[in-house]
Amino acid sequence: MQLRSARDTAHPNWVLTTTILASSLAFIDGSVVNVGLSSIGATFRAGASDLQWVINAYLLPLSALLLLGGAAGDRYGHARLLIAGTGIFGAASIGCALAPGLTWLLVGRGLQGVGAALLMPNSLAILGAAFAGEARGRAIGIWASVGAVMGALGPVLGGWLIDTFGWRWIFLINLPLAAGAVVLAFIFIRTPPREGAVPALDLLGGVLATASLGTLIWGLTIGSTHAGWTPLAVLLVCVGVILMLGFLAIERSKSERAMMPLALFGSSSFIGLTLLTALLYGALGALLVLVPFVLIQAGRYSGAQAGAALAPLALVLALASPLMGAVAGRMGPRAPLTLGPLVVAGGFLLALRIQADADYWTTVFPSVLLIAIGMAGAVAPLTTAVLASVDKQHTGSASGLNNAVARTGGMVATALIGGVLGAAGPALLSAFHYAVAICALASVAASASAFFLTI
Repeated sequence: MQLRSARDTAHPNWVLTTTILASSLAFIDGSVVNVGLSSIGATFRAGASDLQWVINAYLLPLSALLLLGGAAGDRYGHARLLIAGTGIFGAASIGCALAPGLTWLLVGRGLQGVGAALLMPNSLAILGAAFAGEARGRAIGIWASVGAVMGALGPVLGGWLIDTFGWRWIFLINLPLAAGAVVLAFIFIRTPPREGAVPALDLLGGVLATASLGTLIWGLTIGSTHAGWTPLAVLLVCVGVILMLGFLAIERSKSERAMMPLALFGSSSFIGLTLLTALLYGALGALLVLVPFVLIQAGRYSGAQAGAALAPLALVLALASPLMGAVAGRMGPRAPLTLGPLVVAGGFLLALRIQADADYWTTVFPSVLLIAIGMAGAVAPLTTAVLASVDKQHTGSASGLNNAVARTGGMVATALIGGVLGAAGPALLSAFHYAVAICALASVAASASAFFLTI
């Protein structure tokens, strides 16, 4: 299928393929590690808070630096940043696979997050510039659906690799994707000359964003485990909030030179999209961690079985997301972004029926299927709406912000589920049910956020 490209794009389908390969690294790695938490914990004798950091060591730099990565792409060229980020991600994946201890694994995960922060917003910005009209909505739908499918397939493939070869192999599957993306980017992607002055990078904003999120997530991680809300946990959260306020003050003073221009939030549509993204992706992030963990720990599933339990998510997203991207391009995103999260909420309520001895097809499957249907209705329209809400000069920054909000939602959710990861026996299932009920409420709130949309 030949999609209609912008006038300066000679090979639009190859551009689409390149962006899919690159972004798939971030999508698949964001979920594949979830199935390996039990095995990694056994290898390094890690506790609940350590397992949370296996996830958040990746999400922290990804969330904090996505904005800077998008702004750097606007300044230096999206193709260059895509190639650099993909190379860093591939090298860090090798480091994770060879890590001799937990500390080195966390360092590798952090470098993966840096690479993903560079490649993700620039992948989407390249895509937005390469297509025009309805073809842009269709291309974004394909990009979003493949990314979501890769994220959903990650646990399936990861579970099989863990059972067959060991958890280190889940990082080596990134290498063919990274190599393919770099080669295709060199051949097919060209960065058009930028019009107007090139703004300086907001390095101070990047440092403050990283520090604020790091201390905030550290505090939330301590508070959610058996240690509880100790004085240290409370202090870290307070410091994180203060640093975040400092970050916002710096961004306000820099105006359009900021990596997160606050003028974007002058639009009610952008505010609604930001709230919706944080809530919906926070709930999804919790799902991708909790379901495999609970099925392995309480249901005695193998890694492959726990990963396969999420397979309906991949299948439904693959079939429905491209269609929903085209639909949103014709009728607007408000209706699918209102209904999709409500369906997701229904799926989380069905997850309250999951018990240790529950039958997969009558309990787990209906819940995952309903969540998949709801996410398919929201993923592509959300991406399309974000790109439509800004001018061409800020596509990198806007896509970076949206991805940062999505990853931050997942990171905060992970930081808050320490009570589930640290529980055992009946207490594990009780904590799981409490968590999915909160996810259902978050999904309903995400639906309500769509009423802010005017695009």
